[in-house]
Amino acid sequence: MVANKPAISHVKGSHTSKALSISASRSLQELLDSLSSEQIRNQDLLTSLSFALRSFTNLHRFLEVIPLILSRLLVVEGSLLIPFQPDGHIWRDQVHASPLEISQDLIRQLMVLEERFKDGFVSDEKSLDSLDLLVQRNFGNFTILTTSIVARGRQYGRLYAFDKKERYLGSDIHRKHLQLVADLIGVAIENDFILKVIRRHESVDRQLNIGGEIQAQLLPDRCPVIHGVDLAARCRPAFQVGGDYYDFMPTRPELTGRTKERGSWALVIGDVMGKGIPAGLLMTMLRGMLRAEVLSGLPPNQILHDLNQLALEDLTQSHRFVTLFYSDFDARSRKLRYANAAHNPPLLWSSEKKSISRLDAPGLLIGLQPDAEYGCGEITLEPGDILLYYTDGVTEAPGMAGDRFDEYRLVNFLEDAARAELSAKEILNRLFKRLDAFVGVDHQLEDDASMVVLKVKDEIKLPTLIRQRTDN
Repeated sequence: MVANKPAISHVKGSHTSKALSISASRSLQELLDSLSSEQIRNQDLLTSLSFALRSFTNLHRFLEVIPLILSRLLVVEGSLLIPFQPDGHIWRDQVHASPLEISQDLIRQLMVLEERFKDGFVSDEKSLDSLDLLVQRNFGNFTILTTSIVARGRQYGRLYAFDKKERYLGSDIHRKHLQLVADLIGVAIENDFILKVIRRHESVDRQLNIGGEIQAQLLPDRCPVIHGVDLAARCRPAFQVGGDYYDFMPTRPELTGRTKERGSWALVIGDVMGKGIPAGLLMTMLRGMLRAEVLSGLPPNQILHDLNQLALEDLTQSHRFVTLFYSDFDARSRKLRYANAAHNPPLLWSSEKKSISRLDAPGLLIGLQPDAEYGCGEITLEPGDILLYYTDGVTEAPGMAGDRFDEYRLVNFLEDAARAELSAKEILNRLFKRLDAFVGVDHQLEDDASMVVLKVKDEIKLPTLIRQRTDN
């Protein structure tokens, strides 16, 4: 009986070893299940955060939930988000913490700290160190993990996670998760700023479109019918709104029909120094002033003198000046009177001399000085004569080789078109075609370019021939 006892002891040991093995296996399985459950929970939190980033329309709401999600993701006591505005200063409205009561005193101190850094917290590393030190002092009973919020190399804030001293905070998993959340915040802030810029640009584009439409309506949509002449005009702004201006105005607008066609007309072209909306607004103002002056019936030099007096104050305040060529044309006598406020002199093709000359008269820029005086010239146009008004956006247009279009090219092209006996519209189209070819199809004009072509019709020679035959 005694000899059998060792065998019984061996069996009991075998059962104990087996039980321990089952218990260890069970514990390992529970640990794996726990890790798997934690991974699933973390994946769910990150998925929710990514979904919020993709679909959010309110950045403020997105930033509000960051500390709460980060605390749950890292399983820590709390977290703190301190974002920066584009200028580097603390984005006060978007400082968030979880739980809030732990960070209330710190948030008040942040407002005081910011006053020490007038250039914000992204000017140098010392400013960020001061911010981190303040956070550490307020969370002295906690272990703190910190990272920067960066997007496209730009500092957008700091993100903190804190937990009790006895717990370890700083593993690779903790740091990777913290950085991942910080990167998502950076993307969200950057996207929001970009969206705001896009909206501002869209707003400006809408305003430019409206301004362009208004200005296009102020320019004549078609040339008037004036007895004995053929007219064509076009303005090509460098931007949606430009500073070029041309107009055709009857000096006696109360007349109608053929009486109006055979009357006197003001032909004007001008250019505000500068481009875009400011130039367009000033030219719109001058248009109204000039139209009122035309009704006075004064000669061109007096009209420019009065216009300078009226517009001087507004132009001085805007630090801009205006070039303007004003002329009036009597359709019955074909007499053209003109005055020039430092604008490009129009080019005159003489059908009799087969040559080109310039119509010019002395005068200063509109808005330069109050006592400016202007000279007045006069000429009688003959059948076949061609008059080209233009702005400096034509002659100063840059070519693909780096040179300018210049006046000599314009003179040569006008002479070719005049010798081809084209209509005013055909001449205008050919000149713009030459300009486009010089600038290049894919290149934008740097300045507004406008041209007006006036051609005296040949058929008005007929009455003179009939009178001569009658006299014979």
